[in-house]
Amino acid sequence: MRAAVVTDFTAPLQVKDIPTPEPGPGEVLVRIEASGLCHTDIHAARGDWPVKPTPPFVPGHEGVGLVEKLGAGVTSRTVGERVAIAWLGSACGECRYCIAGWETLCEQQQNSGYSVNGAFAEYAVVRAEFAVPVPDGVSSFDAAPLSCAGVTTYKAIKVARVAPAETVAIFGVGGLGHLALQYARIAGAFVIAVDVEDHKLELAKRLGADHVVNAAREDPAEAIQRLGGADVAVALAASSASFEQAFHSLRRGGRLVCVALPAAGTITLPIFDTVLKGISVIGSIVGTRNDLADVFALHAAGRTQVVAVERKLDEVNESIAEVLAGQVPARIVFEL
Repeated sequence: MRAAVVTDFTAPLQVKDIPTPEPGPGEVLVRIEASGLCHTDIHAARGDWPVKPTPPFVPGHEGVGLVEKLGAGVTSRTVGERVAIAWLGSACGECRYCIAGWETLCEQQQNSGYSVNGAFAEYAVVRAEFAVPVPDGVSSFDAAPLSCAGVTTYKAIKVARVAPAETVAIFGVGGLGHLALQYARIAGAFVIAVDVEDHKLELAKRLGADHVVNAAREDPAEAIQRLGGADVAVALAASSASFEQAFHSLRRGGRLVCVALPAAGTITLPIFDTVLKGISVIGSIVGTRNDLADVFALHAAGRTQVVAVERKLDEVNESIAEVLAGQVPARIVFEL
């Protein structure tokens, strides 16, 4: 099969032929139709984070395709069924986190395109119970970004406990941010979109943002405070400075939701203001399989739209360069 492979953290990905994997017990083989490019894939390919993947490996955790083969003992999936391969490749199902509905915190989890080979390939293997069915009302092209960008931002809005008529500031209107904006609006919030690119702010307006702020032209925290401050600030830009701006945009009782993972990210929070103003700082990892099912249901009902451009897998390195240069409206999806 053709696959985009990370062979070295300092080298471009290589698109080449590698053996098609065989599903083991409890696994299914998926013929990939579409696979989204997430910033996490770029971090993985560069070995940016403290816990690094081991080359050679195939990135990709926004894969959608058809089940082509069942491993021994699989009864939960059927051949021909369309499924998504998300970041959470598997979890133990037995620890306190899994039992409590927080499988994304499982310490034994495997992650698609990171600790196990992912979906930048014509075929991928995934645990059957973690291959999430994609409903007929959602195209494979749309389902790919929803499998990470969608479920991650849906979860961020959910853990922030956004209430109707609250103000939510979205820092970073990209693959994640354009969906976070929509989930905040579904929750009934007023939305302020922050970015450094005018074309992304125009996209935010089209998607229903009440206000937009260009952080390259003015301090977004000051601009948001002039509007009355935010009840929730969702940090989606891979920039430590953006996280601190998001914190300072909050009004009393506000919640900072940390989502993006800058390669070398730290933030400094003033203890006095955090305590006296009752500010909460929340780390939000990707959503569960149930959350992804909700994301698909909302999209199938016409409540969200995915903004993405199509690329071929052979263009993977050029696509990464586009993302890093901020040239992509929201998401890139490889169609295989």
